[in-house]
Amino acid sequence: MGPETGPRREQRGKGGVPPAELARGIADAALEKKAEELVCLDLRRLTTMTDYFVIATVSTDVHSRAVEEAVRELIRERFGVRPWHVEGAESSRNWILIDYVDVVVHLFQPETRAYYDLERLWGDAPREVITDAPV
Repeated sequence: MGPETGPRREQRGKGGVPPAELARGIADAALEKKAEELVCLDLRRLTTMTDYFVIATVSTDVHSRAVEEAVRELIRERFGVRPWHVEGAESSRNWILIDYVDVVVHLFQPETRAYYDLERLWGDAPREVITDAPV
């Protein structure tokens, strides 16, 4: 199976939501629940895996659950889109991954975010630091 085949690639673009708009909606939901250190990495020129990573820091297991639920609810309500895959939501909650195919969300507790350091790993990606919701 090549990089552009299989069920994941078949999902690309479903729902008709531009990936940049989806990423911003995700960031808005995370900000509403007080996620911190939000960064959006634009991976479009670096990989075919996804278009954007939205990375955020959450403080506790309870906080990670609240942010995860808010993201999933807002994106479902605003865009009618459900995640293709979710990891970490039923385990330790140090790292929750919500995969919308074109946008992958990473919710990290501080120690785990520092350990994996995705911003360094994807250091060539253009990035936007998101500090507040749009007016």
